[in-house]
Amino acid sequence: MTTLFLCSPHRTLSPLSFSPLSKSLQLPPRCQMQTRALIDAQLTASTSESERGVEFTTGDLFYRRESATARDLAVLSASVSQRHLGRGLRVLDAMCGCAVRSVRYLSQGGADFVWANDAFEGCRPRILANLSSAVPRFSRDARRWVITHFHANRLFTECYLQKEFFDLVDIDSFGGDSSFLRSALCVVKIGGLLYLTSTDGRSSGGHRPSRSLASYGAYVRPMPFSNEIGLRMLIGGAVREASALGYHVSPVFSYYSYHGPVFRVMLQLGKGKDDDISQYGFIGYCNKCGHSQTFSWDELGQISCPCGTKKVVVSGPLWTGPLHSAEKVGEMLELAREWKWAYTNSKNDDLDKLLNLMIDECDPQLPPGYIKVDEIARRAKLNSPPVSTLIHALQVEGYAASRSHVEPNAIKTNCPMASCINFATKIRT
Repeated sequence: MTTLFLCSPHRTLSPLSFSPLSKSLQLPPRCQMQTRALIDAQLTASTSESERGVEFTTGDLFYRRESATARDLAVLSASVSQRHLGRGLRVLDAMCGCAVRSVRYLSQGGADFVWANDAFEGCRPRILANLSSAVPRFSRDARRWVITHFHANRLFTECYLQKEFFDLVDIDSFGGDSSFLRSALCVVKIGGLLYLTSTDGRSSGGHRPSRSLASYGAYVRPMPFSNEIGLRMLIGGAVREASALGYHVSPVFSYYSYHGPVFRVMLQLGKGKDDDISQYGFIGYCNKCGHSQTFSWDELGQISCPCGTKKVVVSGPLWTGPLHSAEKVGEMLELAREWKWAYTNSKNDDLDKLLNLMIDECDPQLPPGYIKVDEIARRAKLNSPPVSTLIHALQVEGYAASRSHVEPNAIKTNCPMASCINFATKIRT
């Protein structure tokens, strides 16, 4: 059965029928020749791509260079986890595409074994070519990688039944389908990582509240900081599913990128339900005065704005806690500097700046959301003040304030909108 699985690019067996870590698996000579010929053909027909020194080919498969930063963050997080564990990681790349993530986890992320899966069987030659070029299939009689072609939910379910668990599960999905969330959590080891992706900008923008409710259990309304809402919606959905299974999750980092848009969160799984729901609640926004605030479940019948209006737009339940772990992001920053990844010539690819911004966003005094400086200027009827100058003025007055990695021309602060307008007026007069 194993020979059939390895030889034919169009035929796969259930994970239940073989052990990915079997030390005795060997390719027969004929199959080795077929596989080598297939790989050579794919490499010859493709232009090589490169990320952080890792070479791979994409052919006509979907690939975004703009997502390289998200892959950098994933590799850094994986490597930090590997150093803490003191052993190699088991990684499941559930929607691998051309397998660039799988290759980077093996080459850079401290993975001893990667399970590369994609439902589209047509990408198998490309995956084979990239993985074979990067890392031998076997090392010291231990299998380093395996390829399958299943829908993600089936794969997660069968891995769970086979008791195949992973230190990191990566789901690079398209759209806002969260049907795989619960089954994915079932195959993450306690203390392991789950990397989730959503590209559903319409739901995060409040344009499809019924869709966000069905997918993530959150009724999302239009708000001026919708891109951060997208991250909190995604985390909140995972919090809900983990709780139903008797676990809890906490964000390692959250990352928004404008192309797409794309919302990504790296979560760590913990044992036992977290009965504290103080970081899982509701976010309100007042269109009249621009003030935003969080509401707990106990306050649902008492929602109003300090300006006096009761017409507050409310979204939730969502994750209302920090978007990142300051400790873990700090370790990622140290590693990025160690590997000389932190600084580049491109302003759009400066990991040092991005990771420092994430650390600043971890201040527990900062509420969810951000305030666009242009919105402050519009309400104050003046030109926009420099972001750094406004942040400094707020901090001098004792408020928590930082930039937002989600929106460059915005601030995160616990200062009310009315006071922000006063500070902007003082700066400009």
